[in-house]
Amino acid sequence: MKSARRRRLLLLLCAFALLCAAAALILTAMRQNLVFFHTPSEIAAGQAPRHRLLRIGGMVRTGSLQRQADGLGVRFIVTDTVHDVAVVYHGALPDLFREGTGVVAQGTLDAGGVFTATSVLAKHDENYTPIEAREAIDRAHEAGRTVQP
Repeated sequence: MKSARRRRLLLLLCAFALLCAAAALILTAMRQNLVFFHTPSEIAAGQAPRHRLLRIGGMVRTGSLQRQADGLGVRFIVTDTVHDVAVVYHGALPDLFREGTGVVAQGTLDAGGVFTATSVLAKHDENYTPIEAREAIDRAHEAGRTVQP
């Protein structure tokens, strides 16, 4: 009787250990694939990780778009109207990408504060700004109003 009870207990402990190991692997994989959204103000405050995949959002500053001679490389500034982040991207931009419109870019931030984008998403019509970008701009405006004398 005692040996059967021990075997059952050992089996339950092994099953629990396997379940914990599987959960740890799943959580680790999910953590590596998470991409967090940050605003230019959060980046300026040092709240965004460097050299880690993240998304930034805001508006493309008017007059900031510079195209490189190869036709695929671009440099522009994303702003939340309080702080700016320089973005470098090499690739085809979406057809609706323009200065003064909402944008979300995914990539990495280097030690100098320049964002190297691997993908760029633009608004799809004149009434749309990404929700995160709109909220970030609103928060930045509120923070800018409380800081100014």
